[in-house]
Amino acid sequence: MNAADLVIESRRTHASPGEWQARVDLAAAYRLVAHFRWDDLVFTHITLRVPGTDDQFLINPYGLLFDEITASSLVKIDLSGNKLDDTPFAVNPAGFTIHSAIHAARHDAACVLHTHTLNGVAVAAQAGGVLPISQQSIFVLAGLKYHDYEGVALRDDEKPRLVADLGESNFLVLRNHGLLTLGATVADAFLNMYLFEAVCAIQVRAQAGGGELRRIEPGIIATAQQQAQQVTRGQGGALAWPALLRRLDRIDPGYRN
Repeated sequence: MNAADLVIESRRTHASPGEWQARVDLAAAYRLVAHFRWDDLVFTHITLRVPGTDDQFLINPYGLLFDEITASSLVKIDLSGNKLDDTPFAVNPAGFTIHSAIHAARHDAACVLHTHTLNGVAVAAQAGGVLPISQQSIFVLAGLKYHDYEGVALRDDEKPRLVADLGESNFLVLRNHGLLTLGATVADAFLNMYLFEAVCAIQVRAQAGGGELRRIEPGIIATAQQQAQQVTRGQGGALAWPALLRRLDRIDPGYRN
């Protein structure tokens, strides 16, 4: 199907107020990922649990670029990846293998965001992983976990190992693959990825400089979560989210449709 030629019917009147707001927030996250150039054509995903449900999720329609996604074009699926919407779009099975495993295990994390950025994959390919060399890194390292590469994520038998490696963390390096963040809200998952991507970009640039890198003391990293609470005034991603939406509205408010 040629997505550019498809007229997508609005779902606003068919969705509850909670689901519609979730759709708008998730569509905004996809647009912001494209804006910051973290997207990978039509690949990678952000998923969001539909409010008030345990087994319904929103995901991108497979085949649309992230800057084309709207609230109405998002696909509602169950935990097995079956479509619950009348939509012509398919869902990427590899993408939801990872997300379904996490959503099933982490009910505290409504949103899961996964990227394949050049900086993220570059760091994911390094044996040493994320290094404590920037202020941004302390917030990631305070709760960072790793999962070894097992090929394209298509097999259900990988799920238990993925979940075990993630544990209670909101930051995961998928070795040789990319980055993944979790959040209780779309805003939290997005802010976590903003930090994660910044950490990787800084690390790759610092390493390219060729000089000796200064490492941050472990004691500072141990207090990072308390520092993060102070920086965001206890609001987490919600502090920056309204401003990010205003930026999107200035660029193109079409994501709200």
